[in-house]
Amino acid sequence: MPGNSHPPILPADDSAIARAAAVLRAGGLVAVPTETVYGLAARADSEAAVARIYAAKGRPDFNPLIVHVPGVTAGERLARFDERALALAAAFWPGALTMVLPRRTDAALAPAVTAGLPTVALRCPAHPAMRALLAATDLPLAAPSANRSGGVSPSQAGHVASSLGNKVDLILDGGACERGIESTIVALRDGGGWQVLRPGPVTEAAISAILGPAHDGMAEDRGIEAPGQLASHYAPGKPVRLNALTAQPDEFHIGFGAVPGDISLSSGGDLAEAAARLYTCLHAAAAAPQPRVAIAPVPEEDIGAAINDRLRRAAA
Repeated sequence: MPGNSHPPILPADDSAIARAAAVLRAGGLVAVPTETVYGLAARADSEAAVARIYAAKGRPDFNPLIVHVPGVTAGERLARFDERALALAAAFWPGALTMVLPRRTDAALAPAVTAGLPTVALRCPAHPAMRALLAATDLPLAAPSANRSGGVSPSQAGHVASSLGNKVDLILDGGACERGIESTIVALRDGGGWQVLRPGPVTEAAISAILGPAHDGMAEDRGIEAPGQLASHYAPGKPVRLNALTAQPDEFHIGFGAVPGDISLSSGGDLAEAAARLYTCLHAAAAAPQPRVAIAPVPEEDIGAAINDRLRRAAA
């Protein structure tokens, strides 16, 4: 809303969902909670609406967007699902898994959504607010994280307001996101290969249990195929030092487990709690008076691999 410092923030109830659906149908932008982080949603079939996402985020236009769908039936209108994709959808949809699949030539998607690639990244979210919005609009919704590109992702409605201000038309407040870390992205390759492009809540081991061991089949660098692959990302705007058991006087210290810090990802050493609190802690670091950030070691196991992926990019 021009002149306002931030848009309306409404509890994600039925009336707010109806209002948000009207905004989206008209080509506007709505920040909406998912189980991972808050997404900045626009109708994926409108070039003008998708362009507003890129403008609001300051996002590079070679960085594709995830398209959210209510289920496999809607997904099959946009991409080709083979037996592997159907098996993964049966296991992990609705949920925190995004699949990069061959885009159908007749898919009703704005070209910018796929950044000129022959593939599209699809996710079926589990959060009731996002599911209600998909049902109310009856549209595929492009929805990257609702923050300035390269910055710390939003796990609360207030994070969206402080990052994007009046560049978004409406914010649906669903409280803190349960997972707090972006979806796992897996690319299914021709010839039976597959590759995790971005680690997340669904682990590589869980995918292997369904598809068998990961093998890409082609090892060459394919460039940016999906969100979250930029080397520098999720940054708090200050130098970040990793694996820090102690902090220097000019560092804000994010702790984990036995390392207390100024704030802790999880004082009990719980990786799921650490994932859920990751961006809250990075937002606190960004707002702290110290000019630098130190972060305690996090084990590289289970969802710790996804946490460390985000931390390495934050430090890049």
